[in-house]
Amino acid sequence: MTKNLFRTADGRSHVVTFALVSSLFLLWGFCNGMIDVMDKHFQEALHLSLSQSAWVQFAHYLGYFLMALPAGWLASKLGYKGGIIFGLLMVAIGGFWFIPATHIASFWAFLLGVCFIASGLTFLETIANPYTTVLGPQEYGATRINLAQSCNGIGWIFGPIAGAQFFYSTNAAGQSTGAQTLWIPYAAVGVVVVILAVVFYRAEIPDIKMEDDYHLDDEKPAALSATDPVPQRGLALLLIWVNIVVLSAAIGMIASALSTLFVAPGASPEANTLKTFVVATLALSALGTLVLLAKQKALTNRSIWSHPHFSSATLTQFFYVAAQSGIFGFFINYMTSQAPVAITNKAASTLASVGFLCFLAGRFSGAALLKKFSAHNILGLYGAFNVLICLTIFLKLGWISVVGVFLSYFLMSIMFPTIFALGIFGLGARAKKASSFIVMAIMGGAIMPKYMGHLADVHGISFSFIVPLVCFAVVAAYGFGWSRLSQSDGVIGLAGH
Repeated sequence: MTKNLFRTADGRSHVVTFALVSSLFLLWGFCNGMIDVMDKHFQEALHLSLSQSAWVQFAHYLGYFLMALPAGWLASKLGYKGGIIFGLLMVAIGGFWFIPATHIASFWAFLLGVCFIASGLTFLETIANPYTTVLGPQEYGATRINLAQSCNGIGWIFGPIAGAQFFYSTNAAGQSTGAQTLWIPYAAVGVVVVILAVVFYRAEIPDIKMEDDYHLDDEKPAALSATDPVPQRGLALLLIWVNIVVLSAAIGMIASALSTLFVAPGASPEANTLKTFVVATLALSALGTLVLLAKQKALTNRSIWSHPHFSSATLTQFFYVAAQSGIFGFFINYMTSQAPVAITNKAASTLASVGFLCFLAGRFSGAALLKKFSAHNILGLYGAFNVLICLTIFLKLGWISVVGVFLSYFLMSIMFPTIFALGIFGLGARAKKASSFIVMAIMGGAIMPKYMGHLADVHGISFSFIVPLVCFAVVAAYGFGWSRLSQSDGVIGLAGH
């Protein structure tokens, strides 16, 4: 199995390199796991509503949004090794920032640290995800990325445990000391990533090129003309336009967040935020539409955007991460308010680790399935099952709904890496650039939890699961439609190429 999974065409085995890169997945899983516990901590420490505490998720995913394209550009310039080291150093700076942030003791200071760590993690995800797909035969790319992401699941198990230990700690009198000890796990992360940066500096990290199934790297690519059109041109343009609208919404959300800094005395921050979001989204969507109409003839076969399996992957990743971050972020709220028995915050944090055990089990079992069955079909089935599970949670069926939350963790397990692998399939050297856009789509994790939090505040936490239900429907549609989008029968070979 090792020989098949990690041996490239030149006969070299990359098991050691794969193991080293997989440690990065454990790192950002740990950091992400603490974010989900921090969300609930700030609700109580700062008396925030669910929608207000969602700014923690927003700050985290804002870092991904802002740094995804720079990360892709830097990876192309520095190669895999240089990009990884740069990302690790950024994470270290963010981790150490929590020491002064604890003394500042303001919400913005913690959000800044969260955003800076996420910016560093963006470099690691942009580089490590596609890199795992080239460390062996192409047909096992989805299997390798899911195995690597299993380490991410391990990190996510220990993240909530560390968060519960320090964010909900108490003194001998029973008083909370979480605000004073919050910096400890982040400073520890800073130390670890500095050590990792040294290890990667001294290690051999070969710069392997992805296979170019769509001939994007040909010296004389075919230009768009009446006799040589871009395959599925109409669909490609439609998906580009939808990406423009989603990007406009993401920027609109950023603008609405900034607008809260300039609220007039006596004015409603919520009304100002909504107005800014709507105006910015509509204006940017209109501008983007005009640019697309003016530039549509410039689209060539060499562009990654001319391939619907990629442009739809960015959209699918946006909605998947939106669902994931919403479920992860409000897990503790759900367990403490909807479980048939009373559960404390600390106990719910521990249960979050059980959820991530289900997530990890899904990663390992999913990797085995992906070695035998088409990745897109498995993705479609998992997405469809999660739609049904979210429906049971929405209907408030007691223990059935509680169990459904854990099953949702299991089914989400393969989604991010599989969407990633399917999205960059066959893009050759442009896979690095493509991966930066897919990572940029992680911004969905900042937008949707805000709406989920608003629905939870107004209608209850169970009702808010209608948001991930819709998101998983998008994932299922992408999985079942991938063959048509990519003009491929599966993960091996391309029809018509």
